[in-house]
Amino acid sequence: MNRSFDVAVIGLGAMGSACAYHFARRGARVLGLDRFTPPHALGSSHGETRIIREAYFEDPRYVPIVQRAYGLWRELEHEAGEKLLVETGGLMVGPADGVLVRGAQLSADVHGLPYEWLGAQEVARRFPVLTPGDDRVGIWEPRAGVLFPEACIRAHLGLAARAGAELRSDEAVMEWQPSGAGFEVVTARGRFLAGRLVLAANAWLPRLLPGVSLPLTITRQPLFWFAPLESPDRFAPGRLPVFIWEYQPDVFFYGFPAFDGEIKVARHMGGRPSDPDHLEREVSEEEAAPHRGFLAACMPGGNGAFRRGVVCMYANTPDGHFVIDRHPSHPEVLVLSACSGHGFKFSSAIGEIAARMLMEGEALPGLDLFRWRW
Repeated sequence: MNRSFDVAVIGLGAMGSACAYHFARRGARVLGLDRFTPPHALGSSHGETRIIREAYFEDPRYVPIVQRAYGLWRELEHEAGEKLLVETGGLMVGPADGVLVRGAQLSADVHGLPYEWLGAQEVARRFPVLTPGDDRVGIWEPRAGVLFPEACIRAHLGLAARAGAELRSDEAVMEWQPSGAGFEVVTARGRFLAGRLVLAANAWLPRLLPGVSLPLTITRQPLFWFAPLESPDRFAPGRLPVFIWEYQPDVFFYGFPAFDGEIKVARHMGGRPSDPDHLEREVSEEEAAPHRGFLAACMPGGNGAFRRGVVCMYANTPDGHFVIDRHPSHPEVLVLSACSGHGFKFSSAIGEIAARMLMEGEALPGLDLFRWRW
């Protein structure tokens, strides 16, 4: 029957694993629960590589959080003894007056970030595998790079467990409810008491918020790997950066250097609304057709054989911004994630934010963008 913890973290993907680590390293008695065994490929925190970038086109208010995240990823690398982040540089390509280029330049200017504005010819000269077209420009930021998500989650969870956290896999939460001075969490295997809760289940978040308005759209987002037509060395880290490309107005593709000889590309947003418990997980070569069109136009040497695909999920808010806020009725319950497909890079810092909010009672500045707004 009810065992007691200082905090229960529900969902142990990107955000939840970081929360478990930051609470546990502060001495809290932590319970972590996940419906699967993390890191896994059934949610939103997998795919082998994720982009980290500073010149954040979505809004300049993200920049201080990602800057803190960089430092925390490096600290986690040192503590775990494992490579988690590789800085490849990053290239944002699109029309000069497009959402991507204007937004990236604004964030860089507001925060004094190093960057270069590149014309189409300079983009092609520096990165010969790219064919941007004369009507495109680039914003180059030197500190952008790649995170390895499965390794990041393993590191957070391993160190959380070392600090005393109890982490329970394959144990879905059925419900939670106020109980005395805290909350009772009910799973198929037991009941637990916790003084505070963190809800970090992303695509499953609405199931944990009955009676609360959180208008999320869960979308199925395939990821694709292709064999290059040319030598993979031409696409390797150091020769090709991570990139985001505004291919058409409000149509964005992103991609990575060739790790292990394969090129990963995907479309940001535009996925099919889906139920996370009944998600079509097979990825067909026919689904790769729009990506082939992008590659043929913008990186033709990468348009080789389709190697494989996996499915990720986005939990999209109406405005595309995160949720980092206390439950509308229960201030000791923190709602995280709902990151609209661009949250992984921030997770090291958001775990720290969660611990400071719930353990130290801090009203942290700079989070207005992520407050409850429905």
